[in-house]
Amino acid sequence: MTSRRLLLVEDEPSLARTLGDRLAAEGYEVEVAGDGPSGQRLAADGSFDLVLLDVNLPGKNGFDVCRDLRQGGTSTPILMLTARNELVDRVLGLKLGADDYLAKPFETLELLARVEALLRRSRAEASAAASAAAPLQSYRFGNIRVDFDSAQVWRIDDGGSESELACSALEYRLLRFLIEHRGQVHDRDRLLDEVWGYDATPTTRTVDVHVSSLRQKVEPNPGRPAFIVTVHGLGYRFDG
Repeated sequence: MTSRRLLLVEDEPSLARTLGDRLAAEGYEVEVAGDGPSGQRLAADGSFDLVLLDVNLPGKNGFDVCRDLRQGGTSTPILMLTARNELVDRVLGLKLGADDYLAKPFETLELLARVEALLRRSRAEASAAASAAAPLQSYRFGNIRVDFDSAQVWRIDDGGSESELACSALEYRLLRFLIEHRGQVHDRDRLLDEVWGYDATPTTRTVDVHVSSLRQKVEPNPGRPAFIVTVHGLGYRFDG
């Protein structure tokens, strides 16, 4: 297999060197950008398999870089690295199109696990896209329609017109998994394993953050969800 190309956008030289060396030791080809504008320019050319994007960058912060890449059509998986550990900051990154986040300080082994999980899913999706096209499949709940063939989520207004919802790849995969297993209760460990592709850690809030972000997009009243419901003490269930 050819080496996977990673773009590390990090302005702290010592951290960039440490992460770059470790990723290279794992067999990845790593290019480093030290500021937001150069990171965005490199990521936009589409030649990388994954972007590791710091939030606090000179020239342009990671949130703005992520937003502009997605608006410009760049679909490369993005793993955000952030010293901000507040829920609102995590949700913001996911809403802007990041596929996952990792709060500093983090263990290198966890970073490697998340990188591999994102790359593994990217390979699987590319393989599926290259195979023969399946018949169009979709699912509707409330005023939301999910198109499984194009991996798009649409909101339907009262007049029947549709507008696409900007969902990240992970939000789409989470929603699809919940729909395909509707009526079942899934704890966080299973969701991490099935959707993210790695085991849970005791302190992770990844699932909760993505569920919260997804509810903001598909629920009529996110504060009192009707479709993605919490089963207290057990996990989440899709009732659409």
